[in-house]
Amino acid sequence: MKKLYGEQRRSILLETLKTAGGPITGAELAAKAGVSRQVIVSDMTLLKAKGEPILATSQGYLYFNEQKESSQVSRRIACRHSPDETERELLLLVGEGVSVKDVSVEHPVYGELTAGVHVSSAREVEAFMERIRTTGATYLLELTDGTHLHTITADSEAVLDTAEEVLRVNGLLLKGDE
Repeated sequence: MKKLYGEQRRSILLETLKTAGGPITGAELAAKAGVSRQVIVSDMTLLKAKGEPILATSQGYLYFNEQKESSQVSRRIACRHSPDETERELLLLVGEGVSVKDVSVEHPVYGELTAGVHVSSAREVEAFMERIRTTGATYLLELTDGTHLHTITADSEAVLDTAEEVLRVNGLLLKGDE
């Protein structure tokens, strides 16, 4: 692959993300552009600074498609569980047809901390969990004894209601009396 430079490279990377239909890893973009992954990280930062709606997810970079998102309904749900139950929580949600957009915790110094999760299928949950394991990263919920929020999206309120009920039945929702 011929090495691409500056604005030309970022233009091609942006078009690649827009037409991909899903996340693309930094390594894949680096190979396409003939540069290092670190150059891709810098390029994505520059594109974001120009207002491009690029998300860094556990599966790779994703161009945020506002049209697709606008047809979705969303809700924030309060959950509480141990780190060991994270995979089960995510699998239960995506199993009901829900996408998990992010996770948030309330930090005593920084206030609300939010991180992207961006999983919509069992395969994406598996990739997310593998990334946690291979990097040795900790979960945000570890900062708050398991208490956290998720922004979830789906095609209808009914799907969100069902997913929330499944979490309640499985003991993963934060109870109002805690």
